[in-house]
Amino acid sequence: MVKVGVIGVGGWGKNHLRVLKELNVLSSFCDIDITKVKMYEERYGIKGYTSVDEMLKNEDLDAVTICTPTSTHYEIGMKTIGLGLDTFIEKPLTYSSREGEELVSLAREKNVILTVGYIERFNPAVIELKKILKNGEVGEPLLLEFHRENRWAGQVRDVGVVMDTSVHDIDTARWIFEKEPKLVFARTGKVISDYEDFATIILGFDREKTAFITSNWVTPKRVRQLITVCTNGIVTIDFITQEIKIDDNERTIIPRKEWQEPLMLELKSFIDCVRRREPPLIKGEDGVNITKIAEAALISSQIGSPIYLQLG
Repeated sequence: MVKVGVIGVGGWGKNHLRVLKELNVLSSFCDIDITKVKMYEERYGIKGYTSVDEMLKNEDLDAVTICTPTSTHYEIGMKTIGLGLDTFIEKPLTYSSREGEELVSLAREKNVILTVGYIERFNPAVIELKKILKNGEVGEPLLLEFHRENRWAGQVRDVGVVMDTSVHDIDTARWIFEKEPKLVFARTGKVISDYEDFATIILGFDREKTAFITSNWVTPKRVRQLITVCTNGIVTIDFITQEIKIDDNERTIIPRKEWQEPLMLELKSFIDCVRRREPPLIKGEDGVNITKIAEAALISSQIGSPIYLQLG
């Protein structure tokens, strides 16, 4: 039986608790907020801690999920990986790509699984889009147009919209085109928070394929949409409702699919990898490259010029 601990049970970590409990692998958790610790101890009937070190010392864990602020990912990840624990780190992997490379190197040395929480790869709408593209139903994908928008809730305070939000679509673009971008150009600004809270990013791939990523924490309506322009049609997906619409020259098709919780699919995949000792769908190296692309976007915005990349 796999035993998993959750580090950080705030806005998103509390969902890890719920899902891992449903998967019957939740063993313990920790959070600096004693009120949350007491509440979730009672709710789930497991031991909670206010110290990461105390939990790691006292609990016999196989794996952990890290759901703390981005600025803490490196320090905590170095501890858990150093102890030989398979580690799931919520996005982004680290505050800087250099820190991410160190985590990847240590995971390789310790022979542990390291994965990153880019949940949209487990969204049934994205999975179906990949199938449609693989089957050639609408031809070859050329342009991706992402919209990820909602009002800033004030929970994320150590990074801006690029590192917190745009990174989802950076990864999805890489996943759909199955390539790393060669060019990054971005414009960002801020009107609400201390960091950038709106951004437009252009990613240039081989053969003129392009992704346009628009993210903001300004608009009150929550939007999560991807429009994929292909040589023989357009596929539009809604990340929230998981609705898919296929438009070609003759008709519009809206396939009916059962809604599934992406986090459940994502964490189940992680647990399966831990059990079977298989590599995860999203590797630590993916997390590093996504951070490098996000860093390039922030630099591009500062200097007003495109950044050219060569990613492994």
